Amino acid sequence: MIPYDFSFILLLISTILVTALFILIIKTKNKSQIHYAFIFMIASIFIWSVGHILEILTTNAYGHTIMLYVYIYYFGLCTAPVAILFLGLIFTKTRIKLTWRYALLFVLPMLNYFVIITNSFHHLVFINYSIYNSDIVLGNYFIIHTAISYTYIIIGLFYLTSFTIKNSGFFSKQSIFIVIGVIVPLTINLLISFNVVILPIFYTPISFSISVIFFALAILKFQFLNISPIALQRIVDLISDSYIIVNKDYEVVDYNKAFIDTFYNESQIKRKDDFFKLLDSISFNSAYKDRIMQYNLIAIDSHTTEKYEEHIQTKFVDLFFSVEITPIYSTDLYLGTIILFKDITQAKRDLETIQQNHAILMEQERMASLGQLIGGIAHNLKTPIMTLSGGLDTLGALTDEYDKSIDDKQVTPSDHHEIAGELKDWIEKLRPYCSYMSDVISAVKDQAVNLSDSTTSSFILGDLLKRVDILMKHELKKYHCKLNIITTVDDLTEFKGEVNNLVQICDNLIVNAIQAYGDKPGEIDLKVEQKGTDILFSFKDYGMGISPEIKDKLFKEMLTTKGKNGTGLGLYMSYATIKGRFNGTMWLESELGKGTTFYISIPYFNLETK
Repeated sequence: MIPYDFSFILLLISTILVTALFILIIKTKNKSQIHYAFIFMIASIFIWSVGHILEILTTNAYGHTIMLYVYIYYFGLCTAPVAILFLGLIFTKTRIKLTWRYALLFVLPMLNYFVIITNSFHHLVFINYSIYNSDIVLGNYFIIHTAISYTYIIIGLFYLTSFTIKNSGFFSKQSIFIVIGVIVPLTINLLISFNVVILPIFYTPISFSISVIFFALAILKFQFLNISPIALQRIVDLISDSYIIVNKDYEVVDYNKAFIDTFYNESQIKRKDDFFKLLDSISFNSAYKDRIMQYNLIAIDSHTTEKYEEHIQTKFVDLFFSVEITPIYSTDLYLGTIILFKDITQAKRDLETIQQNHAILMEQERMASLGQLIGGIAHNLKTPIMTLSGGLDTLGALTDEYDKSIDDKQVTPSDHHEIAGELKDWIEKLRPYCSYMSDVISAVKDQAVNLSDSTTSSFILGDLLKRVDILMKHELKKYHCKLNIITTVDDLTEFKGEVNNLVQICDNLIVNAIQAYGDKPGEIDLKVEQKGTDILFSFKDYGMGISPEIKDKLFKEMLTTKGKNGTGLGLYMSYATIKGRFNGTMWLESELGKGTTFYISIPYFNLETK
């Protein structure tokens, strides 16, 4: 006779609780693998518990144990360890791919169950069965059965415990519930197995029922078996940016795998570590730590995210980071800080590559422009060179005539003065040609200066217009175009920057205007006027115009309207140069069939800016 005492009532209560939990999970919509793992585990414990209840009731009714009910509860006892292992695996990995390998996990528990239900033939599990642990006489196979079951249980509980501690911290409520759920069945089973206390063997399913309830409570804290919180650590570990969270006492609260991989390859990091000692261990120097502290104090004070760039060089890394420091508040109570390290090394290297390519492209465009100019310069120099050559011949003849006249008594002083006058006249005739050639050579030489030169010089408007006029004279003459320079601004107006950069831009715009006429003659108006603290240059042609589709892209892309004769670099580079080197802006207005006007607006030196 088995008394219906407190132990039996406890068995009934635990069975009712797991049944209620079973129904609750069954009713859950959109169930994930973790739900089905819980259903499997609860079903095993339910069968285990119900088998014991039926065993007790029939034993009291018939005066002896009916082994059918023993075999029923042993089925739950054999499958429960597998259920616990699956629960641990899925809790850790969020989702597992069910393959035949996982089916192999059932082989040993089912072997155990087969040996149990055939025990009457070999008595390998127990020689004498009793509901009380002190009266059972165990067989030799029971040790194997116990070892298999405990191996499954310990592995499953290890997954549950280690992951929740890693994910939530040892002292979190979730971890405490999981740990209690682990300790209770292990403790009771050890007490029963080693006969430390005399208890009915159905205390084992009771203990596992308690475990299931605590496991459910642990996950209830995160929206009852919702996949998102379980997968949270997996998700943040997949984030490529490194982060670490510290509390108000600068103790490590959390971190992700990227942080470990980036900074901590040779050490171990643990929660509750001192943050600054951690930085010391990964070779962060005092400057790095001071900046983190400084920006963290600013972020705490302003309740905003503070950002700055840092080039971190340690024994582990040599990388560029965008560091984002975000304080965590609960209402007005400061709790801690998230420190995010965004790796921008590749972006920095890409920017350097872009800058290098930009300089190369500008140089190529400059050389292309110079190639166009050289033909014109050579043509322009032919006339003054031939004039100078003829003038030198004339001067030579006059010199010979003067030399012969020295000893000629018939040559009067007035004749000498006449020869000297002719010499002076020719010198004055040749002087402008020499000056013109000097200006042309200077302009070409200066234009050959590398456009990537970032020296901050200055120049005056008159010098700019003079160089443009010289360098474009042949191009204009060649295509029968006329340049009208209209200025209402003093030639001595001063600009800050490299004159050759602006000369090339002006030349490009004039060439574009010439080409807008095709091979027909036309006029180009270069107008210079003051607009506030800026000088506005406008380059207007009356040619074919530009379509709206192309107009909107000219300054944003390397786009050309010249087909194979254009590179698309001119306007693209011109816009970048005006913005970057002259602190100005550039735009255009155009209408198909009526012409195009390009505008350049740049600041000039005045009393306030000098």
